[in-house]
Amino acid sequence: MKTTKEIEKTHKVTRQTLHNWINEGQISTPHKDWRGWFEWTDSNEREIIELLKIKEKQNNITILDKPGEKLKIHNRRYLGSKQKMLDFIDKIVTENTTDIHTVADIFGGTGAVADIFRIKGKKIIINDILHSNYVSYLTWFGNAEVDYEKVKRYIGELNDLEAFEDNYVSINFGDKYFSLKNALKIGAIRDRIEEYTDLNEREKAFLITSLIYAMDKVANTVGHYDAYRQKMDSLKPILLRVPEFNENLDNEIYCMDANDLVRNIKADLVYIDTPYNSRQYGDAYHLLENIVDWMKPHLTGVAMKMFNREHIKSDYSTQKAPIVFDDLIEHIDSKYIIVSYNNMAMKGNGRSNAKISNEEIITSLEKRGEVTVYETPFKVFTTGKTNIEDHKELLYVCKVNPKTKENSKEKKYIKSAINYTGGKHKLLPQLAPLFPTDYENFIDIFSGGANVGINANPKGKIYLNDIEPRIIELYELLARTSYDEVLCKINEIINQYELSDTKTYGYEFYGLSSADGVGKYNKVKYMKLRADYNNGMYDNDKLKSIVFYVLIVFGFNNQIRFNRKGEFNLPVGKRDFNIKMVKKLQDFQMTLKKKKFVFCSKDFREFTEIGKEDFVYLDPPYLISNATYNENGGWGEKDEKNLFIFLDKLSEQGTRWALSNVAFHKGQKNILLINWAEKYQKHILNYHYNNSNYQSKAKDNETQEVLITNYKIE
Repeated sequence: MKTTKEIEKTHKVTRQTLHNWINEGQISTPHKDWRGWFEWTDSNEREIIELLKIKEKQNNITILDKPGEKLKIHNRRYLGSKQKMLDFIDKIVTENTTDIHTVADIFGGTGAVADIFRIKGKKIIINDILHSNYVSYLTWFGNAEVDYEKVKRYIGELNDLEAFEDNYVSINFGDKYFSLKNALKIGAIRDRIEEYTDLNEREKAFLITSLIYAMDKVANTVGHYDAYRQKMDSLKPILLRVPEFNENLDNEIYCMDANDLVRNIKADLVYIDTPYNSRQYGDAYHLLENIVDWMKPHLTGVAMKMFNREHIKSDYSTQKAPIVFDDLIEHIDSKYIIVSYNNMAMKGNGRSNAKISNEEIITSLEKRGEVTVYETPFKVFTTGKTNIEDHKELLYVCKVNPKTKENSKEKKYIKSAINYTGGKHKLLPQLAPLFPTDYENFIDIFSGGANVGINANPKGKIYLNDIEPRIIELYELLARTSYDEVLCKINEIINQYELSDTKTYGYEFYGLSSADGVGKYNKVKYMKLRADYNNGMYDNDKLKSIVFYVLIVFGFNNQIRFNRKGEFNLPVGKRDFNIKMVKKLQDFQMTLKKKKFVFCSKDFREFTEIGKEDFVYLDPPYLISNATYNENGGWGEKDEKNLFIFLDKLSEQGTRWALSNVAFHKGQKNILLINWAEKYQKHILNYHYNNSNYQSKAKDNETQEVLITNYKIE
């Protein structure tokens, strides 16, 4: 017979171990025919579990609900989960749509709805504002290959971890959201995951997903983390299970604002399940966000929430909901739009009431096409204070009229991840209508911040070129590196140099205000980072360009400047890697990965293989103005004349081009430009970035921004 001490060393009981113990007589069973058990079945499962519960109390054995069963996407609790509605959704979609190949679930939640389409072989585009959900999507919908045996081995190691020393999770969440023993182990597991260096992004996601699903099973809550039970009633030891592996091909996974996303994707069917009421998902799942990001921020309040959660708050849980919903629907590019909502209206307490009325939903959808509403009974989640009767979940199906897309609002352009002097993002609404639409490749010869090139849509490729190689190296790295890896490296540098992190802690944490900025706090730390970069400390770092990016972000006005020695020499700025910068980086990097880019760093005179069907855009340094990137005599009259010769040759071969420049600036005239441009088309832009002011006249003492083209505008 096994001794108590021997059994206590066992951390889990597998099916095979159980069978061996029973057949060897090492544990007893009340079942009269126990020697005939060779597999786990539904009929004997209950008896086995009851037996193990007894042994658990006696010998500290951890029990699997179903030992060996793989983790599935729906094995978690989640507010507003549509798990019980999947058959209903599937039925409605099957009966009312045709020719569906790509499905976008833009408020993905658990991903259970998207999964019913994945199983049917559809391409999936899935998005959620919560990073914890994004990581789980990498597990279920990711395209990367996975060493499944390695994942299983590591999960086994994580289950076997013993944790006795206090850590971030036990200190903050022990005997609150989790038993102290489980909190110790959760912290130890999360630390260990960071120590595994041979995992790709998806393999790491498998481990983190397994952890957050396991946490859900032992959390001392009612199913979310807005609060914890006052009495600890969840003592079951935490146990990670291996997520099932799905082979996917070309799914797209995002973690961003849905209203921004729909402006950049196209699908046959877009499924929408927005938050319904004032309960912010960022508040309900702050703890999972904390564990996934693992930045170990300062926590506040009884609920131990991160101080700054603005980046995971949704307008759909505010009074803005009807407005942002209308904007969302207006910019969707798909054949069908399906919206899940309910008939809560004013049935519950204030926080439970729906933020968008059924009439507002129908009004927005009918702007896009024909709408049909389907309903099914549904048990609503409440805090126990409200008795909801006749609750129904509604499914609005809109068959989109393609012509409604033509009436959508002005296009939203992607912003550069860096604040490059002279960037053209604000001028794009004026520039883009002046560009041709039928060309092979888009060649951005002086790309700078790449505001123009990143928004191009050629048949072929987009060429981003800049004479400053460090800019191009940054773009190349962003294009080939996962967003998670980039974000991790940025945060690593910020933490290493103890720079400010206002997106997590806010300004008050540093004794400063938004008006003051954080320059005073960061100055010494920033100068240390700048010196290390200039002295070559990061020359052998494969992510050296990310250090360069951090210098730009924390530098004066997010600009770029080098001295004659080639050293980065901007002073510290007022801002840091805040929510706005995070959003710009994510959108910019997403576009770099989505389109076909060619990166190069050469003088414009070296471009000798531009084709007749290509379109060339040029935004060179301006001869009569000065900028931080042009302070060391980088552009003179010789360069200006050579550029004109270069463009004349392109015209001779029939290649279309557009040149941005200034004709007047602070009382100066660019006579060379004005005289040369007489043979081409000149379009005067509104320098103050309001509506276009083509062909208007500017006073000599004002800045006159112009676009010169060698083609006529239709």
